Amino acid sequence: MRLDKYLKVSRLIKRRSVANDACDAERVSVNGRVVKASYDVKVGDVIEIRMGERTVKAEVLLVTEHALKNDAPLMYKVLS
Repeated sequence: MRLDKYLKVSRLIKRRSVANDACDAERVSVNGRVVKASYDVKVGDVIEIRMGERTVKAEVLLVTEHALKNDAPLMYKVLS
């Protein structure tokens, strides 16, 4: 699954367009490398999102095309 779609489905970022913009602005890194929105997310990847002064680091636990609001937090584990 593309990174921008994963960020939206997992609800780490509210909209896919915002996720795409964050990737274009080099605010999203996976496993310590800045990546594009087209990056293929895999289980075990560590995603770091920098938005303003806030930084969210999460490990991918599950990759699925659709997730209900209550199931979205099960897709990742927040590391910091």
